[in-house]
Amino acid sequence: MVSNPGRRAALVDAGVEVLAREGARGLTFRAVDAEAGVPVGTASNYFTGRADLLRQIDTRLHVRLAPDPDVVEELLARPKDRSLVTAFMHDLMGRATRDRTGYLALTELRLEATRRPELLASYTKSVRGDLEEAMEFHRTAGLPGGDESVAVLYLAMLGLLLEHLTLPGVLEGVLPGVSVPDGLVERIVATVLPEGPQE
Repeated sequence: MVSNPGRRAALVDAGVEVLAREGARGLTFRAVDAEAGVPVGTASNYFTGRADLLRQIDTRLHVRLAPDPDVVEELLARPKDRSLVTAFMHDLMGRATRDRTGYLALTELRLEATRRPELLASYTKSVRGDLEEAMEFHRTAGLPGGDESVAVLYLAMLGLLLEHLTLPGVLEGVLPGVSVPDGLVERIVATVLPEGPQE
């Protein structure tokens, strides 16, 4: 395999674009080459196959969609209450909305993992690692609620992200007077973490 980190990163990002736009079936080396604007055959010099490309896309998306450390540091200076959890959920929604292509590519990775056993294990491990990391962060930061709250927030936010970024019309007006997505983020957190003493 060719070792040119800059070219490899550009090809992986091109793969993200193709995956989000065309789905896994459209993710060919030729399509990645075209998206990256490189000669035909370039991607095949950087990846051992589609499964390798998909794994590298997964790794890259974790970088692209990760929270900004400066934002996290700024937020953690606030009181450790429900409003801080709400701010973190708004940050999550903002990151996914700003990189809609990246989020859609993650969704396509989930679907492709159901069809490719060799990806299912690695992608399950990756996503489970994210959830466990979120639980650990919540505990270490001293945020209200425990692991159960984090798991429920994860599931609720996953559903909100999916609808908002794929079929936004589904949520418009579903709760009169509640804005999409910001008002729904606030309702989710308020429902999962009602005010008062938390376990």
